[in-house]
Amino acid sequence: MLAVLYLISHLDRANIGNAKIEGLAEDLNLNGVQWNIALSLFFVPYILLEVPSNVLLKKFKRPSVYLGTLVTIWGVIMTCHGLVHNFAGLLTVRLLLGVFEAGFYPGAVYLTTFWYMPRDLAARIAWFYCTSALSGAFSGLLAAAIAKMDGVGGYEGWRWIFLLEGIFTVVLGIATFFFLVDTPALSTKWLEPDEIRFLELQSFIKQGGRFEDEEKEDKFKWQDLKAVVTNWRLYMQAWALLAASACSYAHDGAPYFCGAASALFFARLSDRFYWRMPFVAIPLGLIAVGYAIIIALQGDLSGHIAAAMVGVIITCLGIYPIQPAGSSWAANNLAPASRRAIGVAFNICVGNIGGIIGSYMYLDSEAPKYSTGFGLSLAFGGSGVVVALLLELSYKWGNAKKAKMSEEEIRAKYTEEQLMHMGDKSPHFKYVL
Repeated sequence: MLAVLYLISHLDRANIGNAKIEGLAEDLNLNGVQWNIALSLFFVPYILLEVPSNVLLKKFKRPSVYLGTLVTIWGVIMTCHGLVHNFAGLLTVRLLLGVFEAGFYPGAVYLTTFWYMPRDLAARIAWFYCTSALSGAFSGLLAAAIAKMDGVGGYEGWRWIFLLEGIFTVVLGIATFFFLVDTPALSTKWLEPDEIRFLELQSFIKQGGRFEDEEKEDKFKWQDLKAVVTNWRLYMQAWALLAASACSYAHDGAPYFCGAASALFFARLSDRFYWRMPFVAIPLGLIAVGYAIIIALQGDLSGHIAAAMVGVIITCLGIYPIQPAGSSWAANNLAPASRRAIGVAFNICVGNIGGIIGSYMYLDSEAPKYSTGFGLSLAFGGSGVVVALLLELSYKWGNAKKAKMSEEEIRAKYTEEQLMHMGDKSPHFKYVL
C-alpha cells in the first residue's frame, strides 16, 4: 500500500512538467520566472512541514487515518490544478500540494520502523521508494495518453491530466483508511498476542533497552527535538540525501528502470550484511562517475549517444539506492520512537533542500554543456563519498567510546531513569555502521 501511495505522490508531483508540455504555461500566460516560482514554491512547505507532520502523526492513534487524510486532501488539490486560470491560482494549489504531500514519505518511513528490525529496514523502504523511479519511467506516457482528451468537455488536455489523476488519488486516499496496516499494537484483528509481543520486543531491542508504551503517549518532547537538531551526525546523514536529490534533475525515461532495480539490489545487500555505509558511498561514487562521463562529452551528447546513455544509466544506478539506505541508516541510529519520528523527518527534510538546489543548477545560458549543473552534480557525488566514510568513522568512534564503559561504571554514572530516557545516547545503544 505504501508503495502504491508513494508512486502516486510522484506521479502527482511530476504532472506539472507534463502539463507544461501540453500547453499549461501558454494557456495561463506564464513567463519563465513565473514558471520557476511555481515549481519552487512547492518545496517550501514540503521541506518545512516534514518534521511537524511526523510530530503530529504521533498524536494519531491510527497512522492510516492520518496518512489517508493527507492523500485524500492532496488528491483534491491535484484535481484543483485542472481548474486554475491564472498565475495566482497555480501558486495557491502548488503551495497547498506541498503542505499535504510533506508528511507522507517521512510518515511512511516511520511507520515501517515499527514492523521491521534494523537489519531488515533498507530493503523494505526500497520496495516503496523505488516506485518513484518507476513513476519517472511512465508518467510522461500516461500524461500524453490522457492529454488526447483535449477539448472533451471544453477542457484542455493538460487540465484532464490533473483532473483524472487527482480523482484517482482521492480514491486511493479513501482506500488508505481501510487497507493501510497500522502499528503492531493496533493490529489485534489479524495478529496473535504472541506475534504482537514479539514485535514489541523488537522495539525494545531497537531502542537500546528503553521500553515504554510510547504509542499511548502523544505528548511532544522538546528534548527529542533538541537532540535531533543538535545531532551533528544527522547532518552528515542528510548530505547523502541532499546530493541524490540535487542530482536527480537531469534524467528522464528508460534509465529510471535501472534506478529502481539498483535501489532494490543495494538495499538487499545493505540488509544482508547489516552495513549501511558502503551502500550509501558506492552509489554516490557511481553518481560522480556518471557525471564525469557526461562532462567529458562537452555537451555533444547527440554525437556520442552510446557514451551519453552509459553516463546517464550509471548516474541513475547511483541516485536511487541512496534514499532507502540513507533513511534506514538514520532510523537505525535514533531512539526512542519519539526521537526517531522527528529525526527521520528531519533527515529527509534537510535532504530535500537538494530539490531546490537541483532546480536551479541547469542554466539555459550554458546549454548544451551545462557546466554548472553537471559540475555541481559531480561535486555532490564525490563529496558524498567522503562524508559517508567520515560518518562511519564517527559511529565507530562512538561505539568504541561506549564499549570502554563497564556495566559497573554505567550504573555508577547513570540512574535507571536516566538510562531509560537517553535513547541512542545510552551506553547500551550500539550504532549501526
